[in-house]
Amino acid sequence: MSKSTTTYSISVQASTKHLAEVRDFVAKHASDFGFKKQDVADIRLAVDEAYTNIIKHAYKNDDHKSVDIELGYNSKEFWISLLDTGDAFDPKNYSKPDVRQKIKEKKRGGVGVYLIKKLMDDVEYHKEGPVNEIRMTKKK
Repeated sequence: MSKSTTTYSISVQASTKHLAEVRDFVAKHASDFGFKKQDVADIRLAVDEAYTNIIKHAYKNDDHKSVDIELGYNSKEFWISLLDTGDAFDPKNYSKPDVRQKIKEKKRGGVGVYLIKKLMDDVEYHKEGPVNEIRMTKKK
């Protein structure tokens, strides 16, 4: 990353009640960065999926917990990190879903990680002490 990075952050309760706030926060900064509408929509959807996964899987719908959302950008890339202290996601245990089969069977869910990886240029998972981080990057 270049030395001149602009960063912003918010902290929200782990509840779908805050989805609009999270989406708007990310979309505003992605637009300010100069992404086209489709890229902004893609980034918003990736963050939506990551945030929802934290609510459902890391926190098991405990809305007393919080999620910190940090984002930043420089001249070349835009990144978003979601941080939580719930159950960690282990990408080694992830297997790509059969999306066509899910559509055929009209099954909902189970494609969030797949979508995030498709929509973003880079996705990394980190765990440091009690804090889990998913960091998603989109290049300009």
